[in-house]
Amino acid sequence: MNETAKHLVQRIQAVDDAAAANRNRAETYRAMTEQLSEVTGTASSPDGVVTVEAGPDGSVEKVTFSDAVRSGVDPAELSARVQHTIALARVAATRAQAEVVQRGLGSSDLLEKVLQEDRKLFGDSEPVDPGPDPLGDGPGPTVGRTGRERLSDDEAFESFRVLRRS
Repeated sequence: MNETAKHLVQRIQAVDDAAAANRNRAETYRAMTEQLSEVTGTASSPDGVVTVEAGPDGSVEKVTFSDAVRSGVDPAELSARVQHTIALARVAATRAQAEVVQRGLGSSDLLEKVLQEDRKLFGDSEPVDPGPDPLGDGPGPTVGRTGRERLSDDEAFESFRVLRRS
C-alpha cells in the first residue's frame, strides 16, 4: 500500500472514530434528558409531620401529612413547616438534576457553560436552601433525591384530614 492510500485509510478511521464518539455523546444526552425529566426531590419536616415531593421544575407534586396533624397542630406552625419543607424539596430536586448533568457531562467547563446558559435563558436562579427549621424542632429535615415511588390517590390522602371551622 502506497503512502497516499495509508494516509487515506488513517483519515477514514479518524472520521469513523469521530462518528462513534458523536453517537456516544448523543446517547449520553438522550439518557440525561430522560433522567432529568424523572428527577424528584423529597423532604420531610424534622418532626415528620409534613413530607413534600417536588418535580423536576420545582413544582409541588405531593404533600402528605402524618397522623400528628389529627391531634391538633397549630395552623401557623403547620403553614411554616409546609413552606419550609417545600423549599427543601425544591432544593433536593435541583441538586438531583445537577448530579444527573454532572454524571453525564463530567466535571468540566461545559457543565458550567450549560448552567450559565440556563440562568440566562430562564432568568431563574437555583432554589436556595431555606436553612434550619423555622420552628427549631427536631434533629433536622429528611431530604431525598430522585425517589420515584408513587402512591395512589387514596394512599396519598389517607392520612390527610381537612379541618373546617364552623
